[in-house]
Amino acid sequence: MVCSIDHLASSAGVSVLRKGGNAADAAIAASAVLAVTSQHMCGVGGDLWALVHVPGEPQPFALNASGHSGSGADLDSLSADGFREMPFHKDPRSVTIPGCVDGWLALHQRFGRLPLDQIFADAIDLANQGFPLSAECAQATKLLEHIDNTDDYFVNGLPQPGELIRRSSLGEALEGVTRGGREAFYEGAFGEEFVAFGAGEYTSEDLQNIQADWVEPLAVEAFGQRIWSLPPNSQGYLCLSSAWIANQLEIPANSSDPLFWHLLAEASLQAGFDRPDVLHQDADGDWLLDPERLQPRASAISPLHTSRLPAGVNDGDTIYLNAVDADRMGVSLIQSNASGWGALVFLPKPRISLHNRGIGFSPNPDSPAAYGPRKRPPHTLAPTLVENLDGTLRSLVGTMGGDSQPQVVLQLLARLFVSGEDPGQALAAPRWRFAASPSNGFNTWAEPREVILEIEGQHPSLISNLERLGHIVNSLPANNSAFGHAHIISVEGNVLSGAAEPRVTASGTASY
Repeated sequence: MVCSIDHLASSAGVSVLRKGGNAADAAIAASAVLAVTSQHMCGVGGDLWALVHVPGEPQPFALNASGHSGSGADLDSLSADGFREMPFHKDPRSVTIPGCVDGWLALHQRFGRLPLDQIFADAIDLANQGFPLSAECAQATKLLEHIDNTDDYFVNGLPQPGELIRRSSLGEALEGVTRGGREAFYEGAFGEEFVAFGAGEYTSEDLQNIQADWVEPLAVEAFGQRIWSLPPNSQGYLCLSSAWIANQLEIPANSSDPLFWHLLAEASLQAGFDRPDVLHQDADGDWLLDPERLQPRASAISPLHTSRLPAGVNDGDTIYLNAVDADRMGVSLIQSNASGWGALVFLPKPRISLHNRGIGFSPNPDSPAAYGPRKRPPHTLAPTLVENLDGTLRSLVGTMGGDSQPQVVLQLLARLFVSGEDPGQALAAPRWRFAASPSNGFNTWAEPREVILEIEGQHPSLISNLERLGHIVNSLPANNSAFGHAHIISVEGNVLSGAAEPRVTASGTASY
């Protein structure tokens, strides 16, 4: 079974399973298709993280394929150019070396069963022969009207949903990876143009360094399960710490109870308010999850009122997908541009867009995440993997959503394991997230501001009760992508149950 935001990607993953591939092969295949069809959210110019459950292994395998800044990164250049925040668009300082391709290759080298040309076949075919543009991507192309090297999307003017789009240069880049491995990508046309774009930010030697590492995953026990996520520089610890805190509270099983919403929101606030001070590439994930650190935060939560800590939000442009095979190998994978279309830079020949994950750095020299050479920025990407306490696979859960990813994951975990909802029910239910304005993408917890709890859909009674508890509540339209694009696959005995995000028109779950 494979779940993603695009039925073409899910189908590609299942096609690989039918050919004898495993869940890792399927996840790579689906991820590669999304790099073609959903480049407004992810692509080979971005980063990737993954968790892999292998039956019989004592813990999941964790992959950090988030790229580093270049060796020419210079903190003083920011102040010299008048930046008080990290530049967001069209600036090499916001573009770390993309790790996606290295991530695919690391997954394939360790777990792959089929050759890459078979795994990438659907992605290459869709790039060369064309794919129907999704409604979401068609809407997003409005941002590209005045961006160089984006003419693939504008053959007939502003593209419409369903229009056939061809990305032959991207197909050529993917074919190059199947023939020549990482060197064909990082030292080929992409690498040459990437170094030229950097204007001293990166060197060809920087691109020779592999951007993917196998790392130790983090885990907590909560809701009767063992929940895993990625260590820093990922904010995965927030998925785990908020779940641990929530597990100390008396969460109602009735998910329509205002207290269900209130206590989960409070758990997220207490877990995340100090993220700017603690999240960086060298942070100690075990310390971040230490019960002695988290218990006072749980004790500070009252069922009678909110703690009113600083918070905010950024939507994020990311994709999450998951895959489970017949042997119950499971892959929870996420890849991203950071914000929509990333840095708004497309390299001339390969027509590949670059992410802007460097916005996670700080221009403050005293910050542990200060911008500098050969560093990984704090990262919002946080896939999760749930095991039963006996070590067997239980669920794969994840979402896009920028800083709000851990908030959405917490809600889904509680609906699955406290309320007993199935994946489809959990995904279709309304969500909340924290919001503040203005937001630049990584300032969710950075500056004092009033907390706004945004609720999806119109729920007058719920909103009234939350306001009585002290929340400042704002209602947004139902079925709003701002509340994430999540997918769930759950395993119960020999039965797989899965669902893809209903807030995306093209999403799909495929199985056989």
